[in-house]
Amino acid sequence: MHCPPYCHNKEIHDECGVFGVHNHPEASTLTHLGLYALQHRGQETAGIVSSDGSSKFNVHRQSGLVADIFRQKVLKKLKGHVAIGHVRYSTTGSSVSCNAQPIVAGYWDGEIAVAHNGNITNAQKLRQDLERDGAIFNTTMDTELLIHLIARMRNCGFAEAFVESMRKFQGAFSMLGVKGDTLIIARDPRGFRPLVLGRKDDAWIVASETCAFDIIDAKYERDVEPGEVIVINNEGMTSFFPFVHMQPKLCVFEYVYVARPDSIINNQSVYRKRYKSGRALAQESPVEADLVVPIPDSSNVAALGYSHESGIPYQLGLIRSHYVGRTFIEPDQKIRDFGVKIKHNAVAPMLRDKRVILIDDSIVRGTTSRKIVKMVREQGGAKEVHVRVASPPWKHPCFFGIDTPNQEELIGSRMNVEETA
Repeated sequence: MHCPPYCHNKEIHDECGVFGVHNHPEASTLTHLGLYALQHRGQETAGIVSSDGSSKFNVHRQSGLVADIFRQKVLKKLKGHVAIGHVRYSTTGSSVSCNAQPIVAGYWDGEIAVAHNGNITNAQKLRQDLERDGAIFNTTMDTELLIHLIARMRNCGFAEAFVESMRKFQGAFSMLGVKGDTLIIARDPRGFRPLVLGRKDDAWIVASETCAFDIIDAKYERDVEPGEVIVINNEGMTSFFPFVHMQPKLCVFEYVYVARPDSIINNQSVYRKRYKSGRALAQESPVEADLVVPIPDSSNVAALGYSHESGIPYQLGLIRSHYVGRTFIEPDQKIRDFGVKIKHNAVAPMLRDKRVILIDDSIVRGTTSRKIVKMVREQGGAKEVHVRVASPPWKHPCFFGIDTPNQEELIGSRMNVEETA
């Protein structure tokens, strides 16, 4: 999902999360719960499309958080045994209402719905070609390309048209599509974004992360393989690999930052990955100190690994507010570093006169890190602050499903480690 031009924010934003259910009488309720577990992947909009196998969908899409959008009254209207859902990341400068997913469209063979996590890198060229051929787009998302391409294929069924359309795509896509009682699941040949398959009783479940299975007591079966397409309908499930084989390239930031630590990706625990990175960091960059303190929450597990390896006590010397909305009112009298302070606060009694090792999962621009170090020194009263980062320097922007700054804004592209310090 991409809303050109690129919207470069002050933080990393993972693109979105998808969830789908086939053959369950409470498909939309399960999807609602799955999206709730995937809320960390996007907080701008959420949507669910459900189907009872007929030609018409039940649809609800809205800006806001999952828990606020899908009240009982809404879920009762989303009837059907098949459903897909989507949470979208927070951005600026884009139209929320028109870009909410799943996208639903009618064409010559009925209605289809599509939900997408990733970024189609040749989207601009494909869109220009389609517009010259008479296509009229309703959104700025690359996901809508799939709808237009499917509609132009008149001599094949939904599954075949779905696959043939995606052959034209370059980039990252973990894609869900629904028509009638058919659910199609597809992952790009590189496997940039995660996608996992599970079971609950007789139902098939698909999600961006396994943490979405836990909330509904579904069993994790396996990852959807890079380049795999799965078609599920009332006759069963079929799997095939229609794309040119490529070397898998899962985005490392899923392990570093994006995914929840209780998820399993590519059969590997995200928690263990972050814990091991912290232990390795302690081996590579030891320093004498009194406390190991994470910058919460994505650095918590790496800091725990650093603490255990170094033998230095782990303390939550910074507290993060989990109730910061997208907008807030700043007082007329300016408060220094207000944007950082509404998210983080130092625990002064814990930090005062201590030598602190501050663990961060990654550094993007470096501006937030600088302000947090200042907070730990001035507000927390720390005697020394030693910064340790649990991933290598980030030198290049990502075009495969994470909204990242321009290269010149990445501190790792302009400075070496010593200059950054």
